[in-house]
Amino acid sequence: MKLALVHDWLNQRGGAEDVLEALVALYPDSPVITGLYAPDLMPLSYRAWDIQTLWIDKLPGIHNHHQPYLPVYPFAWDGYRPNNYEVLLSNKSGFCHGLHQGENSLHICYCLAPTRYVWQLDAYIAREGIGRIAQLGLRPLVKALKKWDYDAAQRVNHFIAISSDIQQRINSYSDRESV
Repeated sequence: MKLALVHDWLNQRGGAEDVLEALVALYPDSPVITGLYAPDLMPLSYRAWDIQTLWIDKLPGIHNHHQPYLPVYPFAWDGYRPNNYEVLLSNKSGFCHGLHQGENSLHICYCLAPTRYVWQLDAYIAREGIGRIAQLGLRPLVKALKKWDYDAAQRVNHFIAISSDIQQRINSYSDRESV
């Protein structure tokens, strides 16, 4: 079985990267496809992995400041069409579930959370201290991102939720069932 692991970004360590490390241990011969990879910011062990990045990896300053580029991520993932894998296993808290799998590919999304800054905008604004002017531009953008995220979720073959709370959010935001 030709399997690829799909991950949003690799420029910071957190729980999502712990999950990815476990997936790489299970499937060590599978490539990791990610939006961006900053080797200097990640553990040295990642350098032994077959990591493939999207075009956004080359955007200026994105490795250290990826948040301003969030509106670009859906376009990058939406344009990515890996046709040479039987299974795509996405480890998602952002936009990586939005890739277009090939006709004969199975896309399984291990959902850590539906994209928080899209579906829980007010909490994100409060936590990040986003100013009033930035909020005025952010709200219409997030409305468009919600539509994109919903449409992207419809392309996933199967969802696995990390908890019953995430399972409820997947159902609420995407009208999709999950296990």
